[in-house]
Amino acid sequence: MRITSVNRFRALVSGAKKTPAAVQNLERSDLPVNCTARGQEGPCSVNVAVKYSTINYKDALVATGNYAGLKFPMVGGIDLTGTVISDASGKFKEGDEIVVNSFGIGTDHFGGYAEEAMVRPEWVIPMPAGMSHLTAARIGTAGYTAALCVQALLEKKVTPDQGPIVVSGATGGVGSVSVVLLSQMGYEVTALSGKAEAEGEFLKSLGATTVLDRKDFEGKPRALNKELFAGGIDVAGGEILANILSMIKKYGTVSACGLASSMNLPTSVAPFILRGVTLAGIECVYLPLDRRVSAYNLLSEYCPADKLDLIGANDIIGLSAVPDIGKAMLAGQIKGRYVVDPSME
Repeated sequence: MRITSVNRFRALVSGAKKTPAAVQNLERSDLPVNCTARGQEGPCSVNVAVKYSTINYKDALVATGNYAGLKFPMVGGIDLTGTVISDASGKFKEGDEIVVNSFGIGTDHFGGYAEEAMVRPEWVIPMPAGMSHLTAARIGTAGYTAALCVQALLEKKVTPDQGPIVVSGATGGVGSVSVVLLSQMGYEVTALSGKAEAEGEFLKSLGATTVLDRKDFEGKPRALNKELFAGGIDVAGGEILANILSMIKKYGTVSACGLASSMNLPTSVAPFILRGVTLAGIECVYLPLDRRVSAYNLLSEYCPADKLDLIGANDIIGLSAVPDIGKAMLAGQIKGRYVVDPSME
């Protein structure tokens, strides 16, 4: 792993709307000097030699030129692992191994799809003890978000003895890690998938007890349905989330972290005022570092390497492959996780 900057390095650059990103050579001067997060501007003082990034839904939108309001040019990659080259703030030293995700990298600021990155020190997490770059990349933003979703259920005291937990988008990044975490913690997991017949065995190998077809949750929702689940983790929104809410038992909780199906929520107040159901929104982009560290601790304990292997831990690709994988992801044709190595052709 090099920790010495070079004059030029490879990056995957999104240059125009509706146009796939392309690999280009950049120079250090192309990287951001200052970055704005939540309206607060600060220096991007940490220069990182990037080891790995991953492909998330936002990354797929950026890499295919479909991210709404994206300012061009942009280097995608909303998470990265790497080694510090230098840090003008003095918080980190050369050689420190670190993890960064969210805070707008890859969408508002150049991200992990490059051999080098510049980030703000307050965005950086020291690599968790005993965790490798590859493991951290396998987990990525999706796994980190899954951990936050599970933590929300724990905070509302949803326990395994109360009944199964339903997980939508179960073959995707957030869903697959959620299935692993919940099953390892003793929960019975019902996994929803648009590819239930084809992917049923895969999901059961991750720990799902039951696999249901997503289409059974896509119809017009009732205000209240039969109480089937103690809680849920949803990445879809829309009718899928509304149907899940209608099936949650009294005092259950649903963690909502995505809108892959729709931003709308066609439901009523019935689940909330007649059953005391909680809808816990998961905001992961600007979450304080202590909450992030807690999420990684949960992952360290309940996301074993053999399950990451099943999810796709060894699917390592180079920058040039990202746009095609992103296109397939947006079409719902991707199973599990991909790790991106910026040094690969």
